[in-house]
Amino acid sequence: MFRKLLIANRGEIACRIIRTCQRLGIHTVAVHSDADTRALFVRMADEAYNIGPPPSAQSYLRGDTIIAVAQKTGAEAIHPGYGFLSENAEFAEACAAAGIVFVGPTPEAIRAMALKGAAKSLMETAGVPVTPGYHGAAQDEQTLLSQAREIGYPVLIKAVAGGGGKGMRRVDDDSIFMELLASAQAEGRSSFGDDRVLIEKYIEVPRHIEIQLFADSHGNVVHLFERDCSLQRRHQKVIEEAPAPGLPDAMRAAMGDAAVRAAKAIGYRGAGTIEFIVDVSKGIDSAKFYFMEMNTRLQVEHPVTEMITGLDLVEWQLRVAAGEPLPKTQSDLTLTGHAIEARLYAEDPEADFMPATGPLTRLSFPATVRADSAVEQGDEVSVFYDPMISKLIVHGRDRDDALTKMRDALIRTRVEGLRTNLGFLRRIVSNTDFRAGNIDTGFIGRHIESLTAPWPDLGLDTETSGPSPWNDPTGFRLNLPSAAPVDLRRMTVTTDDHSTSDVIAPMPGLVVAVHVRDGDVVEKNTPLIVLEAMKIQMTLKAPRAGTVTGLMVSVGDQVKEKTVLATTLPPSPGPSDHPLPQGEGNV
Repeated sequence: MFRKLLIANRGEIACRIIRTCQRLGIHTVAVHSDADTRALFVRMADEAYNIGPPPSAQSYLRGDTIIAVAQKTGAEAIHPGYGFLSENAEFAEACAAAGIVFVGPTPEAIRAMALKGAAKSLMETAGVPVTPGYHGAAQDEQTLLSQAREIGYPVLIKAVAGGGGKGMRRVDDDSIFMELLASAQAEGRSSFGDDRVLIEKYIEVPRHIEIQLFADSHGNVVHLFERDCSLQRRHQKVIEEAPAPGLPDAMRAAMGDAAVRAAKAIGYRGAGTIEFIVDVSKGIDSAKFYFMEMNTRLQVEHPVTEMITGLDLVEWQLRVAAGEPLPKTQSDLTLTGHAIEARLYAEDPEADFMPATGPLTRLSFPATVRADSAVEQGDEVSVFYDPMISKLIVHGRDRDDALTKMRDALIRTRVEGLRTNLGFLRRIVSNTDFRAGNIDTGFIGRHIESLTAPWPDLGLDTETSGPSPWNDPTGFRLNLPSAAPVDLRRMTVTTDDHSTSDVIAPMPGLVVAVHVRDGDVVEKNTPLIVLEAMKIQMTLKAPRAGTVTGLMVSVGDQVKEKTVLATTLPPSPGPSDHPLPQGEGNV
């Protein structure tokens, strides 16, 4: 086992890795940006080194700097966590060249699964079922349109290098295909440097079920059962649970076998997840499942698997990376009880989950819940990184028991100082359909109005109060309508009067693109400025036709929430706009 480990990540996952290392007696080295100087993971680590400014590209994505710190400190291995460099084949190769163990799969395995189209072709060869679609090399518009027609609408256009919903568009007919194709290509090019796409049949009623797998360097591969991650907003997971509600044993076995075949097909090593999409339009009992993608790293939701198996998956990662065989065989692994994870975010569900920033003046969790946190009370959620505050995980003897424990834990959780999705999570686990297991990826969209209604603050101390109808606010509205959803891919505009329109920053962020200059004449909905914060990009568009004036920002500027970024003046009125009164004018 390693004596010293560098953690090339931050936040919750860095804290999680440090806790396992402390238990195993491994010395930990943290690297951090200027923004994370006093972060919880920095305080927890045995050593910590500043590696640059807050933007990830200048700090957490600087593989050369991170490797230099590992060499300086004598770290034998680097754990990349998830995100950042965790699926970067070049970084894995650079670690090996420097004589440092990369805690993850081989560069070849990472590359094999990095591009969605190539990965699906490989899975077809390995006998793993894939969603019907086009994964070919030809990328001209007419070929893609023809393929979409052959597959049959609705279809999904996906960036081949995409993830997290970026570069993904649903298309329902020919009339909007070209527009949405161009949009997906542009987002793929901007986010991943690759504008290639694939086209898949759109599954109308899908569940997102994934298989956790592990492989060692001795040829052993096992799966650790499944997780259901169907509850998502903006293609980002919110609630995860294991095992998947209602999944037949035969399907569980078939999905597990398919995941193992997939891992063996690429000579995999370490922790990985095979994500499947399950068509439940005719119910789960007769459902078909299809390979969606493979994540060549540990997943955010790995704690629910730990709870039902009794294993520490970070420890397994370290042992496999150190050359040890897997601690257990498939027949040794058992599934016990039910586990649920809820992601607590600094965000506003009433404004389409707009990320929030600010100080955590109060943060506390009940002792009955496992809280994998990125912050503590008194810390501040910054604009630069993911807005996750904590993951709350419970384990019960069955799903009903786990749901009861989760609901109680969420009600007893206290967060003050900034907007969070705590009330939203409480409403999900109180929802009748969710408790009955009637879930798919469209669940949140169908229930958005009730789920985003304000959680009533009745002044009760629910930490100590006993059973009461006031502590069951399901459906409770207090006459407050929920806000209309806001599409974060569109602009947010405040109109001061019927003569000017100020473009306002809806949240703190980094200006990553400015498409206009002062004096430019624009049409309504012309893209003006692109802001990026907390893994979200927002394109702010012109609210009307007119002339851009008072442009206040340029690329690289960091702006505060509610900052005026530009103003669009309407066109000067022409003669036809103000006709003269009858009987006046030249005669």
